[in-house]
Amino acid sequence: MKMILGKKVGMTQIFLEDGKRIPVTVIHAEPNVVLENKTQEKNGYVATKIGYQKTEDKQLNKPQVNYFKKLKQTPFKHIKEFKNVSGYNVGDKIAVDTFNSGDCIDAQAISKGKGFTGAIKRWNFKIGPLSHGAGYPHRYQGSISFGRGGTQGQRVPKGQRMAGHYGHELVTIANLVVVNVELEKNLILIKGSVPGPINSLVLLKTTTKSKKSVEPYKLFVPKDNKPKVEAVTANAENNDVQNADNDKKEGAK
Repeated sequence: MKMILGKKVGMTQIFLEDGKRIPVTVIHAEPNVVLENKTQEKNGYVATKIGYQKTEDKQLNKPQVNYFKKLKQTPFKHIKEFKNVSGYNVGDKIAVDTFNSGDCIDAQAISKGKGFTGAIKRWNFKIGPLSHGAGYPHRYQGSISFGRGGTQGQRVPKGQRMAGHYGHELVTIANLVVVNVELEKNLILIKGSVPGPINSLVLLKTTTKSKKSVEPYKLFVPKDNKPKVEAVTANAENNDVQNADNDKKEGAK
């Protein structure tokens, strides 16, 4: 399994050779460092733990500082453990070139928080009649209890869908495609949208939903607009001729 932790930069667009325009999300991922390997003999399961975004000791609590001292590693702000992943050595760096154009991945992040939201928007309920005779608010969610009495309980059932906090939850979008990877800038361009606000932490890993392979994208590369050497030489010669003529005129005067 391929995996990496990164930061969401924003969205932009990119063009292909055939002229098609693709919306992409830009992920900036500094090299992740392998901190620890879990083995079946020692820990009872197999996993690889990585760290992302270096930080200082004063930004961590004492247990976290002692943990990194025990590992003899530089403190990191974010730590993630991937189960059933092996083959890495402690200290190895996982860069953006782990992924290639055409790879299918899953993107996982905390979605944007919407605050306190009504039931119509939060649960996609239908609104009430919009005529003037409506005797209640148009966006009222309706009854929330069991019934009018008798054998039915006079209470609100557990799990009743009502107004409340919306967003700010862990969201995974599967089967996204990597469009391009820029190793020098530590950037990954992903087709489509990725959950979370700008500068939020994003986890990218090999998808588990689809095994289909996608052909690498052929990006549009603009032609070099630099002037040709011949044109520059010709202009220089013309300038020399003009300067010589000007010198002759000044001498005649």
